[in-house]
Amino acid sequence: MLKFIMYIMSVFFFIENLISYQIMMFMFSFIFGLYSLNMSIYSSLGFSLGVDSLSYVLILLSAWIIILVIMSSQKIFDLKNYISEFLLILGFLFLSLVLTFSCLDFMMFYIFFEMSLIPTFVMILGWGYQPERIQAGIYLMFYTLFASLPLLLSLVSLYMKGGSLEMNLSSKNVNMGSSFVENVWYFSSIMAFMVKLPVYSVHLWLPKAHVEAPVAGSMILAGVLLKLGGYGLIRILPIFSYCHDSFSWLWVSMGLAGGGVVSLMCLRQIDMKSLIAYSSVAHMGLVLCGLMTFGWWGYSGAVIVMVGHGLCSSGLFCLANMSYERIGSRSLLINKGLLNIMPNMSMWWFLLSIGNMSAPPSLNLMGEICLIISLVSWSSLSILMLMMLSFFSAGYSLYMYSLSQHGKFFSSIYSCCSGKVREYLVLFLHWFPLNFLILKGEFLL
Repeated sequence: MLKFIMYIMSVFFFIENLISYQIMMFMFSFIFGLYSLNMSIYSSLGFSLGVDSLSYVLILLSAWIIILVIMSSQKIFDLKNYISEFLLILGFLFLSLVLTFSCLDFMMFYIFFEMSLIPTFVMILGWGYQPERIQAGIYLMFYTLFASLPLLLSLVSLYMKGGSLEMNLSSKNVNMGSSFVENVWYFSSIMAFMVKLPVYSVHLWLPKAHVEAPVAGSMILAGVLLKLGGYGLIRILPIFSYCHDSFSWLWVSMGLAGGGVVSLMCLRQIDMKSLIAYSSVAHMGLVLCGLMTFGWWGYSGAVIVMVGHGLCSSGLFCLANMSYERIGSRSLLINKGLLNIMPNMSMWWFLLSIGNMSAPPSLNLMGEICLIISLVSWSSLSILMLMMLSFFSAGYSLYMYSLSQHGKFFSSIYSCCSGKVREYLVLFLHWFPLNFLILKGEFLL
């Protein structure tokens, strides 16, 4: 099966026809689904690769987002801006994501986890908008690589003490002999995923990367790459269940307090992409809280919010790019009164904005209900911060919608295309699974 994946990816690199690329991506995701229908940890991918329900959902999400990324990047095809290289980078990124989500060995997981940084870095530097993209790329590399090196040492220690790096075999409690060493080992193992998530206080690379990245980079970062942090935590936390109870309060507090602070920061943003990026930090803070409670409600809610956020945030970045291509600015002070010049797009702004604030019937609502149940049962005091998070989530979503759609439009704008069929299709393919997958919620659990 791995040879089949490599063959399909090698064919992608030589295809510049947009429709053919989308059809082949769909065929690949469908064939992969047929090979994995039993949902068991071992599948036809091989002895070192396999999927369970969590990996399967995230791989399908990756395939879905990659297809939407290509459909949203029409400007690169119109300008003939290194089309082959762009498809090569996307194919390499998709391959690294598939291998990351299907690894059964921690060392292979680490290698492919880091491998996904390379195409993201190249995409930001090669197709970014501003000269500051170099600084954004350096932020991305240094934040993630600096936090990942202790993880490599931790995996080597795990192999020396436990004798195996298989995810099923090494998930037993391994005693290092000293409480101080155990705590250092614990923090070394999870910090790489905290930065990737990202948790508040190590999140500064995310807004910079989003603002300077092209629409393809922003959609993939929000849609899939942030989920690598949550996926890594799900896989590695069972090893440290013996010392995790001592620090769960720290991560839950950081997730709730950090989410509240970031929500306040969203209310003073005037850059659309920056606002959406900071809202991602707030949502990922809730995901962190759910995972750190070590309960089934928390795990289920975290997975559902990861999928829902991937679809919703990717759609919002797509919308922001559509406005940027027409008006030439991402500032909310210039992108105002869009209801007058792009009335059809206003509906999609509304639908995705209410999805961002977890309105029914979106997946975000279902996931946040699970997370609220998990956190309130863990500690009744957390309900205070959850109320604040829910309120400000609605606040900055309505702030973004009302400021961009209402008011007097910028006087320099005389005419503007309201929208194209391709753009409506991309937005519909974001919104439809976000709101209708709730009917099949058990698929995500």
